[in-house]
Amino acid sequence: MARLPVAERRRRLLAAAFTVISRSGVAGATTRAVVDEAGMKLASFHYAFASREELLAELVADVIGRTEVVLTVPPAEGESLERLLERGLLRYLDTVREAPQRERAMFELTQYSMRTPGLEGLAARQYEGYRALAAVSLTEAAERSGCAWQRPLDEVAAHLVALTDGLALAWLADADDARAHRTAAFAARALAAEARPLAPGAAPPAEARPLAEARPLAAAAATASVASPPLVRTTTSAPPDRTGEPA
Repeated sequence: MARLPVAERRRRLLAAAFTVISRSGVAGATTRAVVDEAGMKLASFHYAFASREELLAELVADVIGRTEVVLTVPPAEGESLERLLERGLLRYLDTVREAPQRERAMFELTQYSMRTPGLEGLAARQYEGYRALAAVSLTEAAERSGCAWQRPLDEVAAHLVALTDGLALAWLADADDARAHRTAAFAARALAAEARPLAPGAAPPAEARPLAEARPLAAAAATASVASPPLVRTTTSAPPDRTGEPA
């Protein structure tokens, strides 16, 4: 069998690492456990990554790089901002239900990076990317519904990130769909209360316009191979291929 390209080895190992971390935590994500999960030989790990620490740093980078804006639901005629936000949040909740192991892995990895010397900056970079993507989502939601944010966009984006974090963590703890739906509705109401209808032809207030760095940062995060929430935080990556391959 031909050797796999390095990029493909890295992709499989990253996918396997998420699975192992969601099951056993970061402490359980040894190089042996990761290669076993990926169905690869130990030599393949060292061919793709210089160390376990490099793999863990790349995990945060990879997730932000694969994050997409979830608020892509087609707007209904005359739909309110509150309803648009609620539908986006419910779609985000669907992604949590579809891949709970990914969400568990990210919460575990965030905690690990915050308490590990030398990795503290990873969590800050992770949430910087989340807030930038949230700002893009919120701008699109306001434009679609004919509204303008009355608070600074970066402030509303930070609220959205915190709300989706709580929504995801609570659902992972009890898997109560009804409660999660009520929370999503509450979050949508709270966020929509920070906006007002925009008069026809009027420009949104300066503080409610997209942050100068928001779209570039979001674009960079979406394309970088090194960098989940928001009306964001979803991935299209497939489960790891479990077939073996030579080192």
